[in-house]
Amino acid sequence: MTYDTAASPHSAAQATLDDDPFTPPQDSSLWRRDFLLGAATASYQIEGAVHEDGRLASIWDTFSATPGKVLAGDTGAVACDHYHRWASDLDLLASLNFEAYRFSIAWPRVMDAAGRPNAKGIAFYRNLLERLKEKGIRTFATLYHWDLPQHLEDRGGWLNRDTAYRFADYADLMSRELHGLVDGWMTLNEPWCSAYLGYGNGHHAPGLANGRYATQAMHHLLLAHGLAIPVLRANDPGSAKGIVANVGRGTPDSSSAADVRAAHLFEVQHNAWILDPLLKGEYPQDLFELWPGTEPLVLEGDLRTIAAPLDFLGINYYFRTNVKSDGGHGFVEVPLEGVERTQMGWEVYPDGLRDLLIGFHREYPDLPPLYITENGMASNDRVIDGEVDDRQRIAFLKRHLAAVDAAIKAGVDVRGYFVWSLLDNFEWAFGYERRFGVVHVDYDTQRRTPKRSAERLARFIASRRERGAA
Repeated sequence: MTYDTAASPHSAAQATLDDDPFTPPQDSSLWRRDFLLGAATASYQIEGAVHEDGRLASIWDTFSATPGKVLAGDTGAVACDHYHRWASDLDLLASLNFEAYRFSIAWPRVMDAAGRPNAKGIAFYRNLLERLKEKGIRTFATLYHWDLPQHLEDRGGWLNRDTAYRFADYADLMSRELHGLVDGWMTLNEPWCSAYLGYGNGHHAPGLANGRYATQAMHHLLLAHGLAIPVLRANDPGSAKGIVANVGRGTPDSSSAADVRAAHLFEVQHNAWILDPLLKGEYPQDLFELWPGTEPLVLEGDLRTIAAPLDFLGINYYFRTNVKSDGGHGFVEVPLEGVERTQMGWEVYPDGLRDLLIGFHREYPDLPPLYITENGMASNDRVIDGEVDDRQRIAFLKRHLAAVDAAIKAGVDVRGYFVWSLLDNFEWAFGYERRFGVVHVDYDTQRRTPKRSAERLARFIASRRERGAA
């Protein structure tokens, strides 16, 4: 086996599943030709070339160069060398039949510290988008996937309200420069991670740890999103505009009222913290029961700005968290035993994706169309005799796609699914140890090897095309 059987007592059992699992039932919505199947990446995780063509330093350059912050001292300085290999990577993407590609633009690559455009950096993304269009692949560009320019962090980063306005300037530049080439603009990727992991517990860049910092950073992130949406609409009216939220399923450890409340609070801080201001124009008050004294400074009109109408909402889902009451006003995680886990130690729980999608459909009357913008798993993949036999990932993807289909049948408007990730890459604080790609990357040689999961996905997408043409 070429995945990490030690990570899960059930991994070996999953490896015995059928050889070609991407053949859903005939009535599955996954057969619809208007349901997009794509792959996703992010700039700092794959591009490398951090000192080339006028790119400035980002907070992740600074953070990963700080001893003890990233596993094995890894950095994104080279990563997958995508900056130099983008053309062949797009050939690979097309050869695997993916219908859409979600990538992110590196803010430090396209503007200087004075806000002036960097022509070479912008040309990189224009070339990328033009080639995708030539190949008939739908384009989804994320403006912020965590690589804040370091010079803005030096002025307070997302704790500084001015950063939201600088983000609007950045969105203005990109949507003017790349007008007509982007099918879907995504303002932010996972503001929960940027705010909580970056400013709340210090696990991610810039490495600060203060509860009040987290809520204030979140407010400025969401404000940046709200300021950018009308700019994107004005400059590139033919594209769709949205945002990407990572969501988590919380389940109670028992049926006691206290544990049920704990699970509710988990989902408040993980989901409603972001979705309520976007879709209801207010923060959930339960959040400040969980984190008393952390209310952010909110100015008149901010929440109206944040709640700008969306054309779509991106949903990133990976696992659930089982919790119990901490005896007060919070929760503690209670890891379950005997469940399947990935190399990250995350439980494989596709029902959580289905339940969350159906729950959002019920909770938010103005819920826009959804895309699953990230879903996937890490495993300890190795190339053996020229192949990567990642059967646990194949089973993972099959079951999560089935969960999406179940949500669609329950009335949820899901328009597409992007596997995370196209390539093995720099997995933030875990460096290069954790492999999420459907394509294996040998970081010494930069050789790309499609895994069995990529081959199975490609086969299924091809069969969808043949069925649609019949």
